[in-house]
Amino acid sequence: MAVEEIIKEEIKCKNCGSTAVIKFGSYKGVPRFYCKSCNRKFKADIDNFHGKVPSEYVSSALSMYYSGMSVNDICTTLKQEHNYYPSNSVVYYWIDKYTPLAIKHFRDYHPQVGDVWITDETMLNLDGEHSIWFYDIIDRDTRFLLASRVAISRTTNHAEILMERAEKCAGKKPKEVLTDKNRSYEDGIEKAYGSDTEHVIGNPFKEKETGESTSEIERFHGTLKDRTKVFRSFRDIDTLIQFTDGWLVYYNFFRPHESLEGKTPAEAGKIQYDIKDWAGFMRLPVPKQRIEFVDSPKPKRVKTVIDTSKLLTRKRGHRAPREGLTTPHRARHGSGITRRADR
Repeated sequence: MAVEEIIKEEIKCKNCGSTAVIKFGSYKGVPRFYCKSCNRKFKADIDNFHGKVPSEYVSSALSMYYSGMSVNDICTTLKQEHNYYPSNSVVYYWIDKYTPLAIKHFRDYHPQVGDVWITDETMLNLDGEHSIWFYDIIDRDTRFLLASRVAISRTTNHAEILMERAEKCAGKKPKEVLTDKNRSYEDGIEKAYGSDTEHVIGNPFKEKETGESTSEIERFHGTLKDRTKVFRSFRDIDTLIQFTDGWLVYYNFFRPHESLEGKTPAEAGKIQYDIKDWAGFMRLPVPKQRIEFVDSPKPKRVKTVIDTSKLLTRKRGHRAPREGLTTPHRARHGSGITRRADR
């Protein structure tokens, strides 16, 4: 007699993670459930609730976008693989929607990095006519991109802000910062880290054994420029900043490195995280947003004191005579009610 093994999987809410859920009918043939904790409905599959496009299409588009494909090629690939051809505006909508969410999700992770950091800057094309400086700083041991900054010019202030962001991400100060001959780094490192951090000037042609080679960050710039060369231009500087911040998430948490034996910089930095790609990010619970309306304070009532001593008073039923009228005039026009027969 064959024994059938029945495995019961516990259903959890995709929005809050609660197990207090009940069945709530079906949606297009897929069972759906109702959560008693957050009062929201969700489907039993990985697709977004009420989503017109399956989530795997969106995750594939995001992965191809940050891997180096143009938006037109992404639309063509979706057509060939899934028989779905979105417009360019739809793909940009996915990018604008999920990139800020990914940036916010991975913002509070802090890697375990080494004591030697490498920083450099490169130029990126903004709109075909103007170029923007892109500052970045990485850890030499884990290749973790600690911070980046978009700037119009190369000044000490931008270098100082970059160093402060890197310290906030790593949770410590480095013992050595390796840069090129850009003079803005000397004062920027001094203002951000003080005299405890040594500033070493190197170049990419130095041998790695000497500790003065910046080839690691130059390789990163080559990867970044391979990605941005498919762009004709960015829409504006905000789009460029969003792309560089999204690229930081992709580079640190999703993209494996050959020099790290197939690990991501986040894994090399001993960060414990479960989201390894955009598909995993699409399955994250989405917190319910609540909007609270705060009543504005009521204005204080101010009592107005009226001086009634100077007001004119008259007796009820008494009508004061009009000034300037003679007695015959009042008699002719009357001062009271006139009967109809007398008119």
